[in-house]
Amino acid sequence: VQLVESGGGLVQPGGSLRLSCVASGFTFSSFYMSWYRQAPGKGREWVAAITSTLGSTDYADSVKGRFTISRDNAKNTVYLQMDSLKPEDTAVYYCFARRGMGSKYWGQGTQVIVSS
Repeated sequence: VQLVESGGGLVQPGGSLRLSCVASGFTFSSFYMSWYRQAPGKGREWVAAITSTLGSTDYADSVKGRFTISRDNAKNTVYLQMDSLKPEDTAVYYCFARRGMGSKYWGQGTQVIVSS
């Protein structure tokens, strides 16, 4: 089982990034997918989630209206489009897969730095 994130980097305030998370080793389309983040010196924070089949989405208040989560089940990939980035969005972003109360998987993370 693998979740591999990519797309992080350094961006100026107000800029955009798109994170990707490619899954392998499990039935991606059956899993509820989320993004979390962890800023330096802070705990891991939930950012956004998307359901397995209907693709319903939900967001933390801190990113609502700026971030968009989506998935492509044919490509086993979940995305996080991040617009209007702020310095407080600086964190390591993690992909998370869950199916009911059972299987749970984490990616290794990708660093996002928002700075001028």
